[in-house]
Amino acid sequence: MTHSQGRARRGAFLSAFLGAGLLAALPTAAQSTAYPLTVENCGQTLSFPAAPRNVVTIGQAATETLYALGVGENMAGTSLWFNAVLPEFAAQNDRVPRLDNNAPSFESVINKRPGLVATQFEWMIGAQGVVGTRPQFHELGVPTYIMPSDCEGKNNLVGADGTRTAPFTTATIYKGIEQLAAIFDRQSAGAKLVADLRAREAAAVARAQALKLTDASAAFWFSSADLDLDPYMAGQKGIPGYMMRTLGLRNVVQSDEEWPTVGWESIARANPSVLVIARMDRRRFPADDVEKKLAFLRADPVTREMTAVREGRIVILDAHAMQATIRLVGGLEALTEAMAKLRQ
Repeated sequence: MTHSQGRARRGAFLSAFLGAGLLAALPTAAQSTAYPLTVENCGQTLSFPAAPRNVVTIGQAATETLYALGVGENMAGTSLWFNAVLPEFAAQNDRVPRLDNNAPSFESVINKRPGLVATQFEWMIGAQGVVGTRPQFHELGVPTYIMPSDCEGKNNLVGADGTRTAPFTTATIYKGIEQLAAIFDRQSAGAKLVADLRAREAAAVARAQALKLTDASAAFWFSSADLDLDPYMAGQKGIPGYMMRTLGLRNVVQSDEEWPTVGWESIARANPSVLVIARMDRRRFPADDVEKKLAFLRADPVTREMTAVREGRIVILDAHAMQATIRLVGGLEALTEAMAKLRQ
């Protein structure tokens, strides 16, 4: 294949990608939910006679998705937060009790007499059941919904945060939005939200591809159990792996685990062009504090010699933008901005 033919093929691919993105951005006419509604979710069949009341969420992805659909009045409690709520959801959030900043107890959830428990992470109410197992909830007549992004193409019984058996795609985020919109009879809001996210995703990808960076690479640092221990870095097939792959960045971490621990010596040898670090309000570990991350990178004898650290190629993203959430597209946009600076 000649250089001009290859360029033509890439141009045709980009045109097709943008065309698909623009078509997907056009919301279709939404219909009202016909109850009872049956939904297949992560190996379980759920039935809803009406839109659930007293909903409890475990994980910010589920929480902010429901706020985006405008059903805050149906919620009785939230838990497991990484970042402050988005400003546009503050009014809804102010009316909903926070059961715990991290994992709530089974009793605190059940005491809310929930018509639905929705979780961001399967390990919270899955087989491991940090809060409780799905059978425990279902025996009490409480349906449980797991965001599809955390169970489809993923084995949560392997690795501390699960291992991807297939590369993550944003289709699972959109599926979760659409299913929750149907459960709560908010299809119009769901269609509008999905259309907006798809259009922004396509625009970010097009801009990144237009930069034509050669062998640009990246590494994502979420946190560390201790700053003296190996950091939790993004694996190949997870959400940041998707972000890097889609934008044309090479992930220097080879593991398929969601957030494997990787030594700084290995990362330094790979010398990524960009280092992306998580900012969060959670304080489970010392390295949850982004300022402590930055201080470590600039002081440690290994990390301070990395090109990304010496040249200030450090991108700070909300931790929630590194996860399967409605904030992920904003993370793509921020990362694209950083990629543009690599050309300067």
